[in-house]
Amino acid sequence: MKGIVLIGLLVISSSFYVSAQDVATNRKQGFNLDNGIAIQGYDAVAYLLQNKAVKGSKTFAVNYQGIIYYFSSEVNKAEFIKSPAKFEPQYGGWCAYAMGENGEKVSVDPKTFKIVAGKLYLFYNRYFNNTLTDWNKDETNLKRKADSNWQRLFK
Repeated sequence: MKGIVLIGLLVISSSFYVSAQDVATNRKQGFNLDNGIAIQGYDAVAYLLQNKAVKGSKTFAVNYQGIIYYFSSEVNKAEFIKSPAKFEPQYGGWCAYAMGENGEKVSVDPKTFKIVAGKLYLFYNRYFNNTLTDWNKDETNLKRKADSNWQRLFK
């Protein structure tokens, strides 16, 4: 009887391991990563707590479900570890405007961002095209469409 229980526990624990690996792989494929690093190495916590785009350091790195984040301090790293989902960028770090406008994954300028209802939104900003300006003109509608598009793309 003990052998059957032990085998059952091994099967269950191995399925958790596979599921955790699957989650990490799926997230890596969906997120906007630069050499495996989220937000081009910017500190996800600094956006929300300091309202600043601050470059992080490899010294303060965290791997959260397959996504590597850099932080500018041990304090910000610890804050992220307490509640990682709170600090992750919306739409996997892709341009919020492009996600809302047509469901595309478009790279961002990590210095062009907006905090809405405690969430981080990033935007493309190059060649005289700052999509944050366009987002601000129709934020409610674009956010609704972006949420729907992201759900469809990233299940």
